[in-house]
Amino acid sequence: MDNVQIEPVKRQRRGLPQELNILLVLVAVALVFEILGWIFQGQSFLMNTRRLTIMILQVSVVGIIAIGVTQVIITGGIDLSSGSVVAMTAMITMSVAQSGDYARAMYPALTDLPVVVPLAVGLGLGLIAGMINGALIALTGIPPFIATLGMMVTARGIAKWYTKGQPISFPTDSFAVIGSGAWPVFIFLAVALIFHIALRYTRYGKFTYAIGANPQAARVSGINVQRHLIKVYAIAGLLAGLAGIVTAARAETAQAGMGMMYELDAIAAAVIGGTSLSGGRGRIFGTVIGTLILGLMMSGFTFLRVDAFYQEIVKGVIIVAAVVADTFRQNARSKKA
Repeated sequence: MDNVQIEPVKRQRRGLPQELNILLVLVAVALVFEILGWIFQGQSFLMNTRRLTIMILQVSVVGIIAIGVTQVIITGGIDLSSGSVVAMTAMITMSVAQSGDYARAMYPALTDLPVVVPLAVGLGLGLIAGMINGALIALTGIPPFIATLGMMVTARGIAKWYTKGQPISFPTDSFAVIGSGAWPVFIFLAVALIFHIALRYTRYGKFTYAIGANPQAARVSGINVQRHLIKVYAIAGLLAGLAGIVTAARAETAQAGMGMMYELDAIAAAVIGGTSLSGGRGRIFGTVIGTLILGLMMSGFTFLRVDAFYQEIVKGVIIVAAVVADTFRQNARSKKA
């Protein structure tokens, strides 16, 4: 057990220079768009605080999801269901967060509830979805890709079935506050801080890295791999549920199409931030930077009036490039070892 606890610490120290490099990439991307802004638009990209504020608010939800996805990827798994869980939790949460002033409330007897009720519903639904993912993977041996793909389809189907595709609106003021102002950013940063501490300084984090580095060795060392995997996927689902709550509160409405492709954005943010798809390596700080890089690039392309389909192409290229770079790093480490 002692060996399991020491190994992740060594990995994290080796990953520090990479995180500094990722931070330099963030600065470089910002400077590139600043220069292009003056050349093609005749104005500054970075000095427009409103644009940057909107960008940070938009990526906060993806960032919350990415923190959970990062932990899943560190274990050597993947989670494709988070975007659909966002939609499912947003729809059901909004149905119990409606104001009594709305005459067509979905559940008239459940209007004007204390804000803790829709919060508990949303977080609980996300937690259950994550636990189902984890149980399927840990107890049946189903590959994470297949298990979470099934949840992706199921959760999206529930979101559409719940109101036959109709949106749900008119939340109470206390619920809408969750998504107003800078609250999504504060929630994102608070979640990032909590799980940075959890991964770096607690047994939970040490076990997570150990399983990703070598699940067989972790099992021999006394770690209950199945139980821990369920825990990791449950946390990822919980954070997807939180993202659904924030999304619904910010939009003050919930639709079955919410969260579309969020899972891929979250995976991209984690990979860009240095999380290895082979497992065993990654940091929350890197994921936060990766989220900002992704948001900065999409905002920059919009600023330069690049068509949306080109943006998707570039995003795909970035993900592939990040994975290729990680593969080269892994091969280099293997040769040194």
